[in-house]
Amino acid sequence: MKMMHKHFLGLAMIAAIGPALISTANAQLYFEIAKAPERAPKIAIIPFSNDQAIYPVVEQDLNRSGRFTSASKNLPATASLDNVNAEAWKAAGVPYVVLGDSKQNADGTFSVRYQLYDVEKQAFLLNELLTVPASRIRSAAHMISDAIYQALTGIKGDFSGRIAYVLRNPATPEQRYTLQIADTDGEQPKTVLSSRDPILSPAWTPDAKKIAYVSFETKRPAIYVQDLATGTREKLAGFKGLNGAPSFSPDGKSMLFTASMHDNPEVYQMDLATRQVKRMTVDSAIDTEARYAPDGKSFIFTSDRGGSAQIYRYNFADGSTKRLTFHGAFNARGSLSADGQYVALVHRPSGSNYKVAIQEISTGVTNILTPTSLDESPSFSPNGQMVVYATREGNRGLLAIMSTDGRFRMNLPSEQGEVREPAWAPK
Repeated sequence: MKMMHKHFLGLAMIAAIGPALISTANAQLYFEIAKAPERAPKIAIIPFSNDQAIYPVVEQDLNRSGRFTSASKNLPATASLDNVNAEAWKAAGVPYVVLGDSKQNADGTFSVRYQLYDVEKQAFLLNELLTVPASRIRSAAHMISDAIYQALTGIKGDFSGRIAYVLRNPATPEQRYTLQIADTDGEQPKTVLSSRDPILSPAWTPDAKKIAYVSFETKRPAIYVQDLATGTREKLAGFKGLNGAPSFSPDGKSMLFTASMHDNPEVYQMDLATRQVKRMTVDSAIDTEARYAPDGKSFIFTSDRGGSAQIYRYNFADGSTKRLTFHGAFNARGSLSADGQYVALVHRPSGSNYKVAIQEISTGVTNILTPTSLDESPSFSPNGQMVVYATREGNRGLLAIMSTDGRFRMNLPSEQGEVREPAWAPK
């Protein structure tokens, strides 16, 4: 086999898998704003009445969208539900105001009412009442943020989404690596599985109810898929040689993966109902990291068939292959946006710098997104407005989330180890 860079092949060896059921034992990620949005429209999020949990989440969500700047503090204007002093907010230069309150009901649930007010139009854009259980208060806050974001931008919000990632903690040898799932702000993490050895390439099913990974528990790499609700899992691929880099089709009926059952690593497709396998690429080069296009009519993959790692597209209709990337000496680990118009990738412009870049597929225009130099594993948010990726700053490995326009970046490090291999869950 050819010698490959670690960014390219992307396969991990996993051994001694721990309990299958999802555990609440976890390592908390914490939130750091690395780059605040500049010249973004102001939005005032007034503290909700009778609440200390919803308001701060909504304020943080909207701030980290990169589209708004909080203007809730040190302003002369005030407001309460159904009572907005539009002229005062207009004089303060604040175009939007968010208000709300929370009341606990006799059955233990909470009634949460919130409003979004347009100061210029002097009208409520949103005026909603939610009834939520106490255990879902934080989730309700993210849903409110999603609704506000969509009302103001016309784009669905992704604050209520989830991100899977791998935590490496050398201090716990029996559970040195854990596959975890958390909210997009790093809160409410849950452990899916633990292992003594590395875990890479978590991949969500389209309904976000299951997640796949690679395991070495049989001394050979195999792909497993695990149900997140029940913890049950099954082996999908355990062929001779390598088995890795799983990707599920948009309809959930098939899976692309990399295997070397015929000696050379190639891309294969499995029918998940029949388990029949079809070889998709045939080349003396290494082909890997396949990802379905959102319409299911093609897939992208990484290959060094042109002399260096680059992104290619395979068309199911005629079996043709087309090279997509030409800028830079290295392009790999492609992730497609939900509309199929952009690919986020690991890009090496020169030397040993590995950055996350975004390329528009129709034009080939490539823009470097990240300011750091050891970036990997980019994954688009479902609405295509953010990218999560793994990076290094100093001696720590962490996750970062950056808006695709570069206006905002947040870091999600862990106090208990390094975090890698992020994958944003589909909606």
